[in-house]
Order: sequence, then C-alpha cells, then structure tokens
Amino acid sequence: MKKIINLIFAFSLFAITLQAQDNVIDEVVWVVGDEVILKSQVEEQYRNMQYERQKIEGDPYCFIPEQMAVQKLFLHQANIDSIYADESQVAQEVEQRVNYFIANIGSKEKVEEYFNKPMPELKELLTEMVRDQNVVQEMQRSLVGGIKVTPSEVRRYYDAMPKDSIPFIPMKVEVQILKLHPFIPQEEIDNIKARLRNYTERVLNGETEFSTLAILYSEDPGSARQGGETGFAGKAQWVEPFANAAFSLNDPKKVSKIVETEFGYHILQLIEKKGDMVNVRHILLKPKLSVTEKNKSLAKLDSIRADINSGEFTFEQAVLALSQDKDTRNSKGLMVNPATGNSRFEMSELPQEIARVVSKMKVGEMSTPFIMMDPKMGREVAVIVQLKNRIDGHKANISDDYQQIKAIVENQKKAEFIEEWIKEKQKTTYVKIKEGWQNCDFKYDGWVIAE
Repeated sequence: MKKIINLIFAFSLFAITLQAQDNVIDEVVWVVGDEVILKSQVEEQYRNMQYERQKIEGDPYCFIPEQMAVQKLFLHQANIDSIYADESQVAQEVEQRVNYFIANIGSKEKVEEYFNKPMPELKELLTEMVRDQNVVQEMQRSLVGGIKVTPSEVRRYYDAMPKDSIPFIPMKVEVQILKLHPFIPQEEIDNIKARLRNYTERVLNGETEFSTLAILYSEDPGSARQGGETGFAGKAQWVEPFANAAFSLNDPKKVSKIVETEFGYHILQLIEKKGDMVNVRHILLKPKLSVTEKNKSLAKLDSIRADINSGEFTFEQAVLALSQDKDTRNSKGLMVNPATGNSRFEMSELPQEIARVVSKMKVGEMSTPFIMMDPKMGREVAVIVQLKNRIDGHKANISDDYQQIKAIVENQKKAEFIEEWIKEKQKTTYVKIKEGWQNCDFKYDGWVIAE
C-alpha cells in the first residue's frame, strides 16, 4: 500500500544534511505554483540516495526534481483544502529522529558537528520536512479515502490474473498462549527501590547528572543511550502510571517518586512541556528473577497442562482463569499479530522462542512449559502455547485469501486514482523549469512549462 500510493518524493532522515551550506552557490531550477526547487536540494538528495543505495529511475537531475514537484502538487492542494499536519505528532517525530541521530552519531554535540548546524536550526529544518511529509500523506488519504472495491471486482481481478502471477501465501499459524509472571521476592523489589533512591539523591545533591546515570544504569535499551530521554509524547502513548508521573512534573531540577509499571520501576525527570506533549528522562530498573521462582512457575504450568490433558478443563478455560497476560486473557489466549491486527502469523513474525516450539507442533497440540522474554515488557515470563491452526503455504485463492486479494485490488485502484489526479493537477499548475533542466524523459509528461 505504502509503496504503491506514496508516489511523492519523501526526504529521508539524512536528506536535510548541509541543505543550506554557505559554500553552495544556489539557483532555482524548478518553480511549481509559488514554490521553488533549488539546485542544492537536488544535489543533496542525489548524494543521499547514492549513500543509501536507493534506486534512481533514469537521469537523477530529471527524476529527483520531478518527484519534488509532485510533492508540491499535493502540498498546494492541501493548502486549498485546509489540510494541515498534527503539530503534536510532528513534534514527536522530530524528537524521535533527533534521538535516532544522537544514538547513531554519538552525542548531541557530534550531531551538530556532523550537520554543521546548531540543534535548534536542525530541529527547525526537520520540523518543516516532517510537516510536509505528514501533510502530503493526509492529502493522499483524503483523496483515496472513499475508494472501495466490490466482491465482484475482486473476483474479476482474480479470474483475470495469469496463473503464474497469482501470489504465493506463506504458511501461517494461529497460536494460543497462557502466561505466568514468576514471583518477585520483596527483597528484590526493596533492593531496586534503594538503588533508585540513591540515584535520586545523587542528582538532587548535584553529584551526578540524571542523564549520566541513565546511560550507566537504565535497563530501557530504547532510551538509555540518549541519557534516558523518551522524546515528546502524549499521555495515551505511555502506560498510565508512567504517563501520570510524567505529566505531573513541573520542575526540571526535581526527580519524580519511584513509579511502578508492568515494565519495572522508574524515576523520571522533566525536560520540557509543549501543550499536551511532554519530554522526560527516565531510569528503568527491572527486578531480577531467580532460578527458583522461574522453576516454580514452570512447575505450576506443568500442573495446569496435566489438568488440561486429563480433561479437568480446557486450555481456553485455563487462560481465562489463570493467565496473567492481559492482552490475550479475554481472547481465549489467541495471540494477535500487531502488524496485521489479525490472529495469523508467519513464523518469522512470532517471538523466536514461540516460533521454535510451534514449528514442531501439530494442530491442537500443547507445548511443555518454557521460559521466554516477553517482547513488550522486556522481562522473562513462563508460558505454554497451543497451536490452534496452521494454514500451509499456497497460491492465493478467493475462498481462503479474499481479504489479501481485496487489498491488492483496492491498492491498485487507489494508485491509479492518484496517478490520474497528478496528471490532472499538472494541467492547472504553473511550472517553470530552468533551461538545461528541461530535456528530460519525465515520468509524467504533462508538465505545462511556462516560457
């Protein structure tokens, strides 16, 4: 869907690098409506695409500015239709990208040196880029939002497909899970809290920076390298106890009380608030599970498994009564694929520990208990799984794969609509291309070029 519909030119993460360097003598090479495309922008994107080994269709000095021009068609229409970006979402994406730069380049200072720009200027450029991308995406969604396909269209499309073009659907499985969290002794919890209180005292006494402690000790791999910084987020993007603590902070010099979540124990420090968004640092410590407690959970699951096998109750009844996984407890243990929103997984989409076990099971079979790392919580849990269904790899057919074929037809229809929209928009948009940049085999040959 993204690849087909997203026909606009989207600057990637490094496209803004050195965009306005003083040593580049700039010139306007295209004008689209009241927007200009600069030679420096084309040159920078060309270098970026070479660096990332992106495919360039034909002459880069034709392909790249044309794709920029297509983007500006969408931006122009969005302005007419009063379609704007969600500024809180833009701010969040900018922070994520800055954090990505820091993680990969090494520090805020190294990022500024790499881009030859102070951080405020870099953020300003990123904000403009992300805002344009989001506006274009919203404009495209607005254009194709009402496009649907009927069952007869799907069937006609399928019937007309050459047999050797029918897509192959890889094997998929449906898996049920029953999960227990091994008991954490109070002594371990007390030890965690004592360490966090020590960190708080060191920060408040001016002995150590919060960010330094986060780098050294936080067990959140996603933020530790950035000194515990999470980036701007709204309340709905965090679990409730963490969100409540983050939004209650008012003084950047203070440290929050210890906060318990399903991921472990945290302390937080405010960086900045912007409307309904907040950026904080945090340190996460996770209680360590002893071998004894893990073995106890495995033994309990082994007893549950025996009762299921003897007919005392079903796997589904055991999940409802005993499972500690809130995401699957009310769905009879059925796991949901976050990538698709349905219960079918390709083997590569399952957590490795589960895939390894399921690959050897028959439909209806239940595994022995095992320990795995919960990918969401980042802690070890004890589980048993049951293979509910296996759909072997096969060529797509209407009865089993209707939704996937429908998505193909719908995406194709949307892509065709976008293509036609671009061609119509070309006819009514002022375009001026600098001499020397016009002799191109453009993808869209309908540019009406002003003299």
